[in-house]
Amino acid sequence: MRFVIQRVKEASVTVEGKVIGAIGRGFMVLIGVCQEDTRETADKMIRKMINMRIFQDENDKTNLALSDVDGELLLVSQFTLYADCRKGNRPSFIKAGSPDLANELYEYIISECRKQVPKVEKGEFGADMKVSLINDGPFTIVLDSQDL
Repeated sequence: MRFVIQRVKEASVTVEGKVIGAIGRGFMVLIGVCQEDTRETADKMIRKMINMRIFQDENDKTNLALSDVDGELLLVSQFTLYADCRKGNRPSFIKAGSPDLANELYEYIISECRKQVPKVEKGEFGADMKVSLINDGPFTIVLDSQDL
């Protein structure tokens, strides 16, 4: 599983010209699922993300977590995080999880995050989405379950 976590001042996702999710200060997270991923994998990733201390404290040190700043989450499924670009110029996506597995785990991640974070917004699985954000920093972290 891969999360691309972007610390944002605001972010939104639009489908067919309609904003379906929007947040203020917090994380906009792109989520990629591979075939080997499970709910246990998701739990580890959620725990790591929620507790990540990447907001500035009063001394300008990145020492505060999402809960410390009343941060919000925008979660967007993105299978292209498993693109394999080693051969040729056209990426292969055979390492990405099947749509059924990916959607199940994506919805699971959303439901688990909602238990811990007051405002969790989401994209639409499989839709052509337009994501807008103001990256704060910029501050972007790639979290890969293989590294946990």
